[in-house]
Amino acid sequence: MIGAGPVGLFQVFQLGLQEIRCHVVDSLPAPGGQCLALYPDKPIYDIPALPRCTGRELVERLLTQIEPMAPTFHLSQQVATVAARADGRYDIGTSTGTHFTARTVFIAGGVGAFQPRRLKLDGIAQFAGRQLFHSGDEPPSAAGRHVIVLGDDDEALDAALTLSTAQSALPASVTLMHRRDAFKAAPEHVERLRAACAAGTMRFVAAQAIGFDAAGDTLTHLQVVDADANTTTWPCDLLLVRWGLSPKLGPIADWGVPLARKQVVVETETFETGLSGVFAVGDVTTYPGKKKLILCGFHEATLAAYGAATRLRPDRVTALEYTTTSTRLHRVLGVDHQP
Repeated sequence: MIGAGPVGLFQVFQLGLQEIRCHVVDSLPAPGGQCLALYPDKPIYDIPALPRCTGRELVERLLTQIEPMAPTFHLSQQVATVAARADGRYDIGTSTGTHFTARTVFIAGGVGAFQPRRLKLDGIAQFAGRQLFHSGDEPPSAAGRHVIVLGDDDEALDAALTLSTAQSALPASVTLMHRRDAFKAAPEHVERLRAACAAGTMRFVAAQAIGFDAAGDTLTHLQVVDADANTTTWPCDLLLVRWGLSPKLGPIADWGVPLARKQVVVETETFETGLSGVFAVGDVTTYPGKKKLILCGFHEATLAAYGAATRLRPDRVTALEYTTTSTRLHRVLGVDHQP
């Protein structure tokens, strides 16, 4: 399973009902896809039987639902290669060197693999993983360090505010920096920012980075310029770039699946692609009448699971069963059968 967004998670559930176990690979450090990456706390109103839920709540419910299926997650890595074998199976390799052999592959990549928007300054990449951390990266302790956070959305403000109020591992200073004094963050986050700056626990600077100073291989200062073209230098031991994530189709384009406008073409009976045994569901797909809605992805996942079961067990009829009455499904789900 390539992708751990809502549709990918529901695909795990539907495959589990067919007693097909899954390994799930996702480029993000936690399951949830764009629901968590882009709108974790925004309400969703069009999920069946849930009049209102946030992206975070939807992901939590889906993770609870797939617990009986016990999938194995491989996070913070991207599927880099998918190669067909002579026996009809596929060799799959990830960006971190993980390898699988599978008879079926499911692409639930949404709008693509999420990659952090990176700070582009000549030479800055040498500090990545030591003093420079982008969205999705887990930084080290900030205790006693001068921290600069770049960004203007909820992620950036939350990072700065959390550091500025740390009871332990308190930084020497926390500075939020954005090119202007206006934010995409929720009003309550902005209010907390203003209050923290007024209290002196952190500061905000309207400026943008143009360079840096270093002592050997250690970042020491960030060079910035403000709206009036004034250049200043700020102490910086830890630089957190919180500019969010952007989706990229990535290596899918090299796997040989038919594409149309950077989307995977599928047939709508089983949602199989032009490669036998490779299925695709969710926003990454295209077909006549396609609608990019989570609930449509749930429907696609259901049909794809039946398609996979037929492929894996060609000598057996894949019967339609109902979770209300099927003792087999009750066994799979770990619930007592109620006649």
